[in-house]
Amino acid sequence: MTNRERTYNILHFKNADRMPAVHFGYWPELLSEWAKQGFIDSSIPEGYYDGGPKDNELDKIIGWDYNWQHNYCGYNGLLPPFERKVVKEFPDGSKAMLNGNGIVEKISPGAASIPGEYDYLLKDREAFETLFKPKMSVDIEKRVNFDFFRSFNKEIYEKTDVPIGIHLGSVMGSIRDMTSVKGMSYLMYDDDEDLFGDIVDTYAEMQYETAKAVLETGAKFDFAHYWEDICFNGGPLLSPAKFDELCSKHYRKRTELCHAHGIDIISLDCDGVVEKLLPVWVENGVNVMFPIEVGTWGDQFEKARSKFGKAVLGVGGMDKTALRKDKKAVDAELERMKRLASLGGFIPCPDHRLMPGTKFELTVYYCEEIKKIGW
Repeated sequence: MTNRERTYNILHFKNADRMPAVHFGYWPELLSEWAKQGFIDSSIPEGYYDGGPKDNELDKIIGWDYNWQHNYCGYNGLLPPFERKVVKEFPDGSKAMLNGNGIVEKISPGAASIPGEYDYLLKDREAFETLFKPKMSVDIEKRVNFDFFRSFNKEIYEKTDVPIGIHLGSVMGSIRDMTSVKGMSYLMYDDDEDLFGDIVDTYAEMQYETAKAVLETGAKFDFAHYWEDICFNGGPLLSPAKFDELCSKHYRKRTELCHAHGIDIISLDCDGVVEKLLPVWVENGVNVMFPIEVGTWGDQFEKARSKFGKAVLGVGGMDKTALRKDKKAVDAELERMKRLASLGGFIPCPDHRLMPGTKFELTVYYCEEIKKIGW
């Protein structure tokens, strides 16, 4: 079977010859580590991206079948993005930097983690109407490379055996990236509720029209995918009721679009504890949890499956920290993955990007062993 076939079968509760070895990419620092350790060529870290040539090269070296993030889309962000520039410099060498989404981040020298939010531009109706709304315009000719997607099946889809996704964008996660967590909270609850709804609706309509234009070219996709990241280790960043009110209609509209084009696997990437938002996603057609972070709160897939049944599928859930430890820890995760795989509709995958300290030899071992899980 091809990777596309076995993935489709597993996520439709059908027979497959084996489990695919699936991953979610790497921290850049890990690739640099592996290059210094002599496991991979020093040229690989530079220019690496999900689903790209170097990602595919690493798959062959390590033994992965594919990265779940083989996704394509039109340009569904702010167009044009804000010009990146330094807003303020601090005595310790750190800088306040305006990013493409209108957030001022504090960048510290040598820091590899996500930058802190220092300030943000989207604070009121005037800022939305003058600075942001024009960048959310539905200008399809600028957002969709029609020549690329009209030749997509011949040049991309038919030349690979891995599942290919259409990226649907984000209903709420990207809004958070424009307003900041702090700004989102003020806009949503204290300042101007109608404004926040207008922001969500305007951005969502642009993303819907972009996806619609891509699908109408006839390009083939095996699944659809969202990025959200609207939860943390204590749960969602907004109330489930507010999330339902603002977002359900947009998920439902995009689900119906996908179904009309024969796509019934709809995946969503959200980190953190997602339990309280699952009803909104499931009721509106999102059916694949990804990457199902284990974290300090433990695995979430079994609980979701017991509540929603076969309406919830999973890709992820493997505690990636085991790959920093020893063979015993990896074997324990493999046993847990076998148990989850036995539920059906589940494909093991490290629960986020592999981070610095991940051991190359354990990663190779995991790939070898996960393929031995039958289905």
